[in-house]
Amino acid sequence: MSTDLEALFGAFNATVGRPAMSDAEFGETFRQMMAALVRFDYVVVFAYRGKERPIDLYSTFDAEEHVVFVTLYQAGPYLLDPFYHTARERREGVLRMRELAPDRFFSSEYYRTYYVQTGLAEEIGFFINADKDITIVLSLMRREKTGAFPPADFATLKKAEPLIANMVRHYWAGLAPRFDAQLAAGGKKHRKTGGNPNLAPADTVWRDLNLTSRETAIVDLVLQGHSSESIGLKLNISTGTVKVHRRNVYRKLGISSQTQLLSIYFKNLLPSG
Repeated sequence: MSTDLEALFGAFNATVGRPAMSDAEFGETFRQMMAALVRFDYVVVFAYRGKERPIDLYSTFDAEEHVVFVTLYQAGPYLLDPFYHTARERREGVLRMRELAPDRFFSSEYYRTYYVQTGLAEEIGFFINADKDITIVLSLMRREKTGAFPPADFATLKKAEPLIANMVRHYWAGLAPRFDAQLAAGGKKHRKTGGNPNLAPADTVWRDLNLTSRETAIVDLVLQGHSSESIGLKLNISTGTVKVHRRNVYRKLGISSQTQLLSIYFKNLLPSG
């Protein structure tokens, strides 16, 4: 599509002279700027810090879509998301989901069980490192009927990245207190239920199922969509050793498939009721 300069300058003009903007105001400004450059169907912005539950800063979903893309995602599936792992690695730039996903991601149970519900053809994210170990990811999404982003659109987004990064660091600075408040609230909840607030959700799941640290690492990578070969390379062990650990995990859990493994993961991870 051709660039809509009038819309682009109009969106940018909305920020001139403004020392601060709300999440919704800056999110909408970002959406308008991107809409002047490329075609997309959805925008969602998450802030990540370590293994903590991501904070949703802005999105364009309707109520039903919000459940899948935000509410359910924040409850635990984010721990298997390639964007989350890229944010934890503190990588920056404009990156495609298909470039970040593990080698078996698109055939993994996580993809078939959760990600396919999104109905997306492609997702591209602006990965921007902010203060105090926080990474903000602004995602542009295209549905299957819209198709993937053309190479020209991707090139345009990469050119816009320096400007967007500077604006994000200005208007979404100081998010650490919001993560701290969320962590404190989670700690109160864990104390009431006898849990350990210092453990991430996935750590709690596998600890309670009596898996070793090595087995936990392998299971997490399996569920993220890594093959045994990829896991071996990441953990510096042989493919055969990975397969032995996987068999031991399945024996401990009394299962025989990745489908059952993911079912146990979500059953123990997601809140009940």
